[in-house]
Amino acid sequence: MAELIHLNVGGTKFLTSKQTLTSVSDTFFTSLLSGRIASFKDDSGAIFIDRDPQLFSIVLNYLRTRQLIIENSYNLDAVKHEAEFYGISPLVKRLQVYDELINGQVCGGSVLFQGLLHKKENDLDVANNSQKRVIEITAQHNAVCVAYQFEVVCYKIKDSIGWQEVYRSHKTDHEIKQLAFCYNYGSRLMIGLAFANNVISLWSIESNGVKRDIGSFKLNSQQIDAIFFIGLQLVALSYDEGKVGVWQSTNQHWLVQELMNGQSITAYDRATNNFLLLGTKRGSIYLIDMQKFPLRMKDNDLLINELYEDPDGEQITAISCYLTRTPKTNGNWIEIAYGTNGGTVRVLVQHPETVGHGPQLFQTFKVHLHGITNVMLSEKYLISVCSQMHARTWMLTRFRGRISTQPGSTPYASFKILKLNKESVQNVTGAEECSVESNVSSFNDIGPFGDQDDGDKQVFIEKLHSDTSQIKVLMASNGESVCSLRSADDSLITAYCIHECEAIAMVNRSRRYILTGHSNGQIQIWDLTTAFELMSKSKNSISDVSRREILRELFL
Repeated sequence: MAELIHLNVGGTKFLTSKQTLTSVSDTFFTSLLSGRIASFKDDSGAIFIDRDPQLFSIVLNYLRTRQLIIENSYNLDAVKHEAEFYGISPLVKRLQVYDELINGQVCGGSVLFQGLLHKKENDLDVANNSQKRVIEITAQHNAVCVAYQFEVVCYKIKDSIGWQEVYRSHKTDHEIKQLAFCYNYGSRLMIGLAFANNVISLWSIESNGVKRDIGSFKLNSQQIDAIFFIGLQLVALSYDEGKVGVWQSTNQHWLVQELMNGQSITAYDRATNNFLLLGTKRGSIYLIDMQKFPLRMKDNDLLINELYEDPDGEQITAISCYLTRTPKTNGNWIEIAYGTNGGTVRVLVQHPETVGHGPQLFQTFKVHLHGITNVMLSEKYLISVCSQMHARTWMLTRFRGRISTQPGSTPYASFKILKLNKESVQNVTGAEECSVESNVSSFNDIGPFGDQDDGDKQVFIEKLHSDTSQIKVLMASNGESVCSLRSADDSLITAYCIHECEAIAMVNRSRRYILTGHSNGQIQIWDLTTAFELMSKSKNSISDVSRREILRELFL
């Protein structure tokens, strides 16, 4: 006669046999009944197990019948977790196979997946996995430049042939920290690299793939925090020291200058090929007119002019400039939005007729409780994000292209961009169990990305945490989900770039892409244009999916 076993699982009584509990070898139950695991009994003498009784009933039924009976498929992760606790390896393996069949990647990714750029491997690459990791991606027109730890690779797209590698550097002597890239159709590629030893190298890549070293520069041995091109001019910034370096392409000259009164740089923005705006810790905004090079340079003066000073003297933490062309005067109507560490967002305007008088304060918004990290002024929207990843958007009113006060800017949306600091989730308890990453590195900027003249197509990139194989694309104007992209090979996403180009010359329209760089050195290409088209056809409920994704990241 079978030996009966009384169990109390989470307060619910179960009666089963020893034969059933030990039908699978090397499990929690075989150890429990053999005495290898200490057992506790309740007042009735039943063995107490402090687990979920509903999940236990599913596991017990499997031990009895070798069948899995479950009504809600969303509980399968929980059942798998419970089966792992009890050590029921046949059940765990079957649930793993089911998960791979249902949730596994389709070969080649989703319908948005457009292709893969493979990095040719060297022996050095295989020896050190960290050198495979994509550091940064930048693109212009039909060319893409990818930076690795000690290497740079350039690609071009050529009509129906597709993407082709056109240049690959030798291993650099020092680690690459930042990348700047410039390319115009029919001309050479220009690459600027900032290395770990605070030296900048400027290269020119000819159409035949031959590299020419233009020069190496420093910001007076100061740390290099940002490098980028404005037109053909390379610009480098050192934030704390307030230093600006500019390489002028016409006279091949490198100039370094610092802001007045030793101010440090806390934000910057580029306005097409015209201006460079710098925000400072003391609340000043400086302007460099790049179009005046080299005609008005004298005594190594970079013509850094103080443009505006914040009324409250708050630190400028984000800045965005939008230029509108005025046909009547053939000048630029300059609009500037900036955010401060006090959570204030202000809009400034300056029209061509009043050049010399400085910009005028147009609007002020004080809706954020924390410092501003991102701000974007576009043709249609004003968008701001604070350090707690809370985004606010306003719809702008324009008259003949100019921003107008009638009826003025109207609140449009308020939403949160999710970003978890996974390290803070582990090994801590209580109120500090989960925190939000407030500091976004330059290589993982959330945006907004996209053309300022098409605010409806600007997007945020949402990464739940830094080590993930999945990103979500959100509408920058209202936070709605455009698409979710999961790495085609489940490799970690380490960099990304939003780019618009004409992939095929015969097709008379450009397409928008997301280029993702990965831990294995690959570049994966995703079709953002199709994502917007699919989004407009079907508005799906996103909230439940988002909740499940977050719970999965945190607990499973």
